[in-house]
Amino acid sequence: MLTCRRAIGAAVVFIIMLFLVTHSHSHEPTIKHLILKHGSLGNDANTADKPLKVELTPTGGGSARMGGGKSVQKPLVDMKRAPLREKLAYQFPYDLESKFPAYIWQTWKHTPASKDFGELLRPAEASWSEKHPGFIHEVITDQVAVHLLRHLYASVPEVLQAYHALPLPVLKADFFRYLILLARGGIYSDIDTHALKSAIDWLPESVPKDKIGLVIGIEADPDRDDWAQWYSRRIQFCQWTIQSKPGHPVLLEVVANITLETLKQLESGKLDAFRTKTGGVIEFTGPAVWTDVIFDYINDPRYFDMATGKGNITWREFTGMNSPKRIGDVVVLPITSFSPGVGQMGAKDYNDPMAFVKHEFEGTWKPENERHIKPKKR
Repeated sequence: MLTCRRAIGAAVVFIIMLFLVTHSHSHEPTIKHLILKHGSLGNDANTADKPLKVELTPTGGGSARMGGGKSVQKPLVDMKRAPLREKLAYQFPYDLESKFPAYIWQTWKHTPASKDFGELLRPAEASWSEKHPGFIHEVITDQVAVHLLRHLYASVPEVLQAYHALPLPVLKADFFRYLILLARGGIYSDIDTHALKSAIDWLPESVPKDKIGLVIGIEADPDRDDWAQWYSRRIQFCQWTIQSKPGHPVLLEVVANITLETLKQLESGKLDAFRTKTGGVIEFTGPAVWTDVIFDYINDPRYFDMATGKGNITWREFTGMNSPKRIGDVVVLPITSFSPGVGQMGAKDYNDPMAFVKHEFEGTWKPENERHIKPKKR
């Protein structure tokens, strides 16, 4: 009997290992070419609320899907000498037609189980679980982040080197949100945000979720002449709350951008200068680089058909918008969605139907006099 039990146990272990091996990195990404019809953009006063029409067509030879929706196994490839972007694309393939993963990621110095978590943060943190029953909700500490990234990015050592080299916690916190979304997808939201509505309700029913891979919101749409004194970009996309599918090209590019720039600054001996440059954080890992990468993506001829357009998409296509706007596989939400109640730039109140996330603007990494944007002078 003992021998029989051992045989059964060995068989079970073998089956589990076989399952893990065959399901680990065994699916080639379903590559889609995202074609934006630029001609749908107008210059009239109502442009901001007009949806951007798109068509989705498969690229030649890009899909590994077979009949019946099955995927062929990805051949083993030695990626050690491959360029960084190719490594990331291989490790974290993008499947546009997949579902948004039911993950909620947040970071803080302590977990909610700790007495040091902070009582003021508990209602905000709890709101995400309350609005998203059935989701996996994780608050990742700095120590856990190190081990998690080591596991996820073991085959991309450049990323790990860059993460460890960043000289400020805020830089690492920014970088972590992109890294976890690239690898696992889901929702990232700052620890001082309240979920006002479930993410299930963020997209209109008219938008097919199997054609969307990234959901972002507008952080800033300043209409004042001195906007550059307060913001880095005329339209600034929010990065305190992001929803994505794993492997999205925008996340791949921002991770590659930060990694390569960090290693460049490290080699030149200039990386430590960011310890004393508050504005540098915004440009290096914050909303400035995030905004730039998004604009680069929606104007990239590799993904969008630029031949039919009237020029590049700029901030003018997003200023003053009051409803979601779709560009290819990206949905941009109006400023009210992630910045309700700020009392400026067209943002409406917390009870507005488009208000999804409330941000407390804790900004603990900034000097006190820089934590809030001053209201426009009348």
